[in-house]
Amino acid sequence: MSDKKATREAYAEALVELGKERKDLVVLDADLANSTMTGKFRDAYPDRFFDMGIAEQNMYGVAAGLAASGKVVCASSFAMFATGRAFEIIRNSIGYTHLNVKVCATHAGITVGEDGATHQTFEDIAIMRTIPGMTVLSPSDAPSAKALVKMAVNTDGPFYVRLGRAKVPQFYTDETAAALQIGKGNVLREGKDCTVIATGIMVAEALAAAEELQAEGIDVRVIDMHTIKPLDEELVMKAAKETGRILTAEEHSVIGGLGSAVAEFTSVNCPVKMYMVGQHDTFGESGKPEELKAKYGMTASDIYKGVHVLMRG
Repeated sequence: MSDKKATREAYAEALVELGKERKDLVVLDADLANSTMTGKFRDAYPDRFFDMGIAEQNMYGVAAGLAASGKVVCASSFAMFATGRAFEIIRNSIGYTHLNVKVCATHAGITVGEDGATHQTFEDIAIMRTIPGMTVLSPSDAPSAKALVKMAVNTDGPFYVRLGRAKVPQFYTDETAAALQIGKGNVLREGKDCTVIATGIMVAEALAAAEELQAEGIDVRVIDMHTIKPLDEELVMKAAKETGRILTAEEHSVIGGLGSAVAEFTSVNCPVKMYMVGQHDTFGESGKPEELKAKYGMTASDIYKGVHVLMRG
């Protein structure tokens, strides 16, 4: 793994590059351009950037109008405000009309850190995946974030792209990230004893746990499920049949997120032993990201323990 970098930084880089390629790209922000890093697009293309102020519902209404007039729109705020405060507008004005708007939300999950419980959203994936036709992406590192943002912008229809505040390890290269496909999970490590299906920052934790488990003779398959919806059901089925055990790992509530999506599919199509690592029906608190991950059970150690539970079951 290489040096750490935040996925929101990669988002900004992707926007600037896309702005050169696509003259129809418009970027909106809700008074957080320095934090979401859309300010980089503003500086490069000031005539195609609009700061909408602290008015998320209005921002997504404007995004819908721009998309209806033929533009492709990336509209950003913190994940809590984008998906929570503006849900009804996103559902009715963007999802229902299947407009070409990309809801690119930063500062998701516990690693918002010191901003505390009001800003730490563990519900956003659950909320967005309930909207019919909404594609939900959760990149795991900076290169994959950059590649997936570009794919989202170049794919017609509404998207939710989940991005983070904190710097995270990079294990993709620009070349390997470019090979990713929306709707197709990526097997990062083969294994026969158990499968860890992870998303977002938990992919790096899964890889670390798999190394530790391998030293004990437990062979763990690791899948980066960067697309939560549509779920790669074929890959999940293969993992269920071949390993018989699945652990899901996400920086999100275990209610309604990746774990729920995998369980919904396997319970009907291929029942399998499961364990879920994530936020367990609690709010967060202010603190340093790594300390919060440890307190709320979203680390490599928690994945390690969960795999042992499955192996004993």
